Amino acid sequence: MRRLLDPRAVPLVLGPVVGALAVAEANLDAAFSVRPETIWVPGVLLGAGIVLAAWFPLAGTLLAVACFPLGLLVGAGDIGGAGLIGLIGVVAWAAWRLPPRRSGPALVAAILAGVVTSLLAGQSVWEAIFQPAILLPGWALGRLSRTNGERAAELTRLAAALDAERERSAHAAVVSERTRIAREVHDAVAHSVSVMTLQLGALRRQIDDPHHRELVHGLERLGRRSVEEMRGLVGILRDRGSAGPPAPEPSLVRAGDLVGEVEAAGLPVRLEVRGERGEVPRLLDASAYRVLQEALTNVLRHNGPAPTSVTIEYAPERVAVSVVNEPAAAPPPAPGPGGHGLVGMRERVSLFRGTLRAGPEPGGGFAVRASFPLELSR
Repeated sequence: MRRLLDPRAVPLVLGPVVGALAVAEANLDAAFSVRPETIWVPGVLLGAGIVLAAWFPLAGTLLAVACFPLGLLVGAGDIGGAGLIGLIGVVAWAAWRLPPRRSGPALVAAILAGVVTSLLAGQSVWEAIFQPAILLPGWALGRLSRTNGERAAELTRLAAALDAERERSAHAAVVSERTRIAREVHDAVAHSVSVMTLQLGALRRQIDDPHHRELVHGLERLGRRSVEEMRGLVGILRDRGSAGPPAPEPSLVRAGDLVGEVEAAGLPVRLEVRGERGEVPRLLDASAYRVLQEALTNVLRHNGPAPTSVTIEYAPERVAVSVVNEPAAAPPPAPGPGGHGLVGMRERVSLFRGTLRAGPEPGGGFAVRASFPLELSR
């Protein structure tokens, strides 16, 4: 269905239709005094040019425009209303697919061919005026569609750049906060503990009682160890603060990594992805990932290493996530009223007006099934 709705398929449909209509018009319209079979030549050429424009817009348009002089040579006369419709369509198509400096020559060629052919055929001056008058708006419409598409693409690019800049700013804020904490720990806490350790050392040397001196010596060693640990903590904070880019955002694309993590923790998981992933809104994608993460965590926490099946299903109207585990060796405890796992999942799903079903399976085990509608999220 997506291929049928692809705008690039328009010439593939328009070409045969226009060619057939041009031939039918010559056979059915009494205004055509020439033999109907002569219209086949320009009609077929026009249709072939429109089809060729699907891949080569400029070449296809020029081939379609050649139906004017070719029709005059074979004695077909006027190409008729169907032919003009086809020419308007192919000129508009060229303006949509090509920049003005390339689609402009196609428009000029169509106008010149129509005007010159009309004058050589002995038609009225009105015919020479009428053809440019209808081809120019077709070209302008295609140009307007191209401009709107370019603006939409630019807005998408700017939105992506804004998101990236927002992420960099958030990461920079985290780095700044880590650096501030590291500085405070180093300048205040570590300094104070170092001073206390030095004072304990001075006190130890003034104590004559061996037992008390050993006790103070132990406190002194503990103080030195604490200073070393705090310095290590400061190093960790600074290293992590200056590390590379932030962690990847939660997304169902990373479901395989999540399954790998819980498998490493001892939970046997089988992952199945159905359907073709299309455009999934960012917030919905993150919420679906969090629901999957929470469901797997609950299985690991309450059921232990119970075999579990994870299914992610992409459909044009929804994204569905299900986590089903087999019965554990011991019956899992029922979730108490104070638990927040299911509550958090329901809140994430309800944010997108989706549905969440969580409960025991008829044959045993536990299942969590979440469905997120896409239409309301776009």
